[in-house]
Amino acid sequence: MADEAMGLRERKKLQTAHRIYRVAIELFVERGFDDVSVQEIADAAEVSKMTVFNYFGTKEDLVFRPMEEHFADAARAVRERQPGESAVDAVRRQFLELVESRDPSVGLNPDSFARQVRQLVLSTPGLMERAFLAAQKGTRELAALLAAETGDLMQGTVAAATLSAARNALIEEHHRRLAEGESADRIAADAPERAGIAFGLVENGLKNFAVRQA
Repeated sequence: MADEAMGLRERKKLQTAHRIYRVAIELFVERGFDDVSVQEIADAAEVSKMTVFNYFGTKEDLVFRPMEEHFADAARAVRERQPGESAVDAVRRQFLELVESRDPSVGLNPDSFARQVRQLVLSTPGLMERAFLAAQKGTRELAALLAAETGDLMQGTVAAATLSAARNALIEEHHRRLAEGESADRIAADAPERAGIAFGLVENGLKNFAVRQA
């Protein structure tokens, strides 16, 4: 009975957090992030202001908490890779797994709500700064991990930056193609080839890329 009760309580907590999140995003999209107060969000979600802060520590967390863990996905892929698997292979494999599940973190969720969240971030300078800093933190985490394994911070930093850049470029391409009307299934079908090209540049280096013709 105790386990069942705890399960019910946890489900109710998740439902409350989800309701607060949805209400907050709807208000932010309608009126602008800076023009909505936490008290207004609490009132619309029918909870107290303290409850909002209990679930989301700051106003910015109302936007980022559900997605922020994904900024460290590349580092997680490398940390958890199998023996004999390279860092590039690990990040590429994880990326394609996320594509297969249509995870919103790789830009393949066609739901209008997900697009609204992205547009909200892009149109709000404070949120853009938060996103940039979170992404940089993820890249530094990957660099530190690679440096610890190889004993070379410089090489680890270069590798982390290029891996992150390749991954981000693929995600941006997904967002662009969705915005232009392509289906998520069509984009996902192309993903292995596109990922092969992007991560191939990391894997093989840029020595023969974009050589200017005489």
